[in-house]
This record gives sequence, C-alpha cells and structure tokens, in this order.
Amino acid sequence: LRELVDEAVAAGDGACALRGRVALASVALEAGAFGHTIDLLEAALEDEPFAPADRIDIYSELGRAYAGVGHPERAVELFERCLAELESSGGDAATSVRYATLLSYALSDAGDLARAEQVVQEALERAQETEDPYMRVRLYWSIARLAHQEGRASVALTNVRKAIALLQATDDSFHLARAHVLAAGITLSRDDVAGCERHLDHAEQLLGPHPSVQDAVEIRILRSRVALRHGNATEAVALARETLDLVGDESPADEGLAFAALGDGLALAGENPGADEAYRRAADLLEAQGRWRDATQACRSWAQMLRATGHEEQALDVLDRATELGLRATPTDARAER
Repeated sequence: LRELVDEAVAAGDGACALRGRVALASVALEAGAFGHTIDLLEAALEDEPFAPADRIDIYSELGRAYAGVGHPERAVELFERCLAELESSGGDAATSVRYATLLSYALSDAGDLARAEQVVQEALERAQETEDPYMRVRLYWSIARLAHQEGRASVALTNVRKAIALLQATDDSFHLARAHVLAAGITLSRDDVAGCERHLDHAEQLLGPHPSVQDAVEIRILRSRVALRHGNATEAVALARETLDLVGDESPADEGLAFAALGDGLALAGENPGADEAYRRAADLLEAQGRWRDATQACRSWAQMLRATGHEEQALDVLDRATELGLRATPTDARAER
C-alpha cells in the first residue's frame, strides 16, 4: 500500500493516492495506531473538497482516531461540521443519523453525556420513517453505550439486546462480536459474571484469532475484571499488564481503564504500593479524558484500599475527589426517551 501511494503521488493520481492512504489508515486504526491514522487521513483529505455525504467512512475513522488519542473534542467538531453541511445541502436522513450517532459517541467520550443524549433523541426523531436495520442498530447501540456510562444498566442491557437481535438477523458477525463486548461490560456492571463470560466467549469466537487491538484491549480488561470477581489476583494482574502493553500510550482512556483494573488486581494481591500508583494513574488519565464514572469508580476502589491499609486521611481526600467526579457523571437534563 505504501508503494502504491508513493507511485500515485509521483504520477499525480490524486484519486488513487486518496484510496491508498485511506486503506493504510484503516490498517493503522485496527492496529491501535491512532496518531498514524490521523496523519494518513488528514494528508488524504488535505486537497479534497469537504464532502460528508460521500466520505462518511473516512470521516468516521478520523473521528474515532481523534477520540483514541484523547482528543474527542476534535471528533465533536468534525461531526458537528459534517451534520451542518448535510443540513445545508439537504442530505438524506440515513446519513444524518449516522453522523448524529458518531457525534453522540464523541460527546460521551468528551464527558458531555447530557448533550450526547440530546443528539441521540434528535436522531431517533429523524429515523422514525426508516426501516434500515443498521440505522436502528446504531441508535440502540448509542443508547446502550450512554446508559452504561451513566450507570443505568437495565436500560443499557435492553437496548444492546435489541442491537444484538438485529445484527443476528443481518448475519453481521463483526459488529455482532462488538455488540457482545458491549453487552459483556453491561452484564458485569450488574454483577452477572457468568453472563459477562458468555458474551465474551461469543465475541472471541466471532472475532477469531486476530482481533483488532481495540477489541483485544476491551476483552482483556473485562477478562481481568472477571478474574477479579473470581478472586484470582494473579490472572487479573497479568491480564491488566497485557492490556497496558497492547495500549502503549496511543489511547489514554483505555490506558486509564487498564490501570484501574491493575490497581484492583494488585490490591487483591496485597501489593498495596503498586496498587496505590496504579489507581493514581488511572484516576488522572480517566479524569483527563472526561470518563467521570470510570474515574469515580477508580477513586472509590483506591480509597477502599487506603482505608484497609490504615491511610485514613489519604482515603478521605480520595473520597472527596470521587464525590466531585460522581457529580460530573450524572447529567441532569436532556434525557433521551427510552
């Protein structure tokens, strides 16, 4: 692909160079190389007209990469611009709904859950007259993801089950696998460890032996959490460290989640100094990424460990931080209808 891009550039074949860079970017994105993905896609689009109706796959990957490197606000800006262009040019409803769904993901990644729900509500209204199953999958998925981030597990599970049912009907194994990963996280939040393991088993079977880095990261974090629930500190720590090796510094949010899992595993193993540092890094990373609920949970687990080891004053400081983060995690308006 690199050779093809070089040849296309040398020959002045802009269309071929664009396709080659986009293909390279897709490979980089699945490998978790978000920064390289951004460089490739921005280079590919540099001399191209802004055309959200024709290039939704390109813009969606660019937005995903922006969120991956810890700049979801850039994804928000991109998708808002795409929606505005579609509205001004009279774009079709299906494309608008896709961009609205992507915008809701970016807003939730940026910690603006209230506005994310408002965007999903507007998308639901636009989608009333369509029978496109994929459009409904995207909306169910978005609602499930938002509800899960807000701690409303029942709503999240109801909607992810709807998405899974539609994906099974369309025989889309790739997105079905990712729906099972989302369902695994939701069921684990309901303390249904066996249900979580069933969803993870389905996901791994569907993804095969070579999942993308992002999928591998999410699955390992959940497997670490499952090991923790089974009281297996050694496995929980090992899986969390494997995840950190996979993530590197490409995705701060995933790095924060992996450090939180590592902190829990080390605390269970009685390795308190290591757990203290892991929790500290988890809380800092997750707070910086606007992952308020995850940061709150990390701080609560951290405080619990500090109290158990006799560091009461430090524990109180961490609990104060958890309280502040918890307030940010609870939007007070713009509830999407369920």
